[in-house]
Amino acid sequence: EVQLVESGGGLVQAGGSLRLSCAASGFSFDDHVLAWFRQVPGKEREGVSCISPDDGSTLYSDSVKGRFTMSSDNRKNTVHLQMNSLKPEDTAVYYCAAERLVGGCVLYYRDGSHTRLYEYGYWGQGTQVTVSS
Repeated sequence: EVQLVESGGGLVQAGGSLRLSCAASGFSFDDHVLAWFRQVPGKEREGVSCISPDDGSTLYSDSVKGRFTMSSDNRKNTVHLQMNSLKPEDTAVYYCAAERLVGGCVLYYRDGSHTRLYEYGYWGQGTQVTVSS
């Protein structure tokens, strides 16, 4: 059974830092990629970052690039999201997700004239991040 358990959310002031963790079980890091998504009630889910653990390659959304860093501890089957210089607009529920994929991770893909979120098959329960101004 695949399980993804997030931790590390909380309340922080703008400019501060938080580190999210996602403990994964039930699948191999060799042929899966992991990602962080976030969602605010009433808004669409947003892809934040993803990582391909087999080679460490990462992708970031423009909104977090340069502030967030995603990493993978393959011995512990855990991924982390280090979030620095947090802004109030980073407030959301953050979800860890996994999908069987090789050759690099994906957050979005083009579907004709539309840009769509890549569908990850496994999800954690989410952890709340609140950034106060």
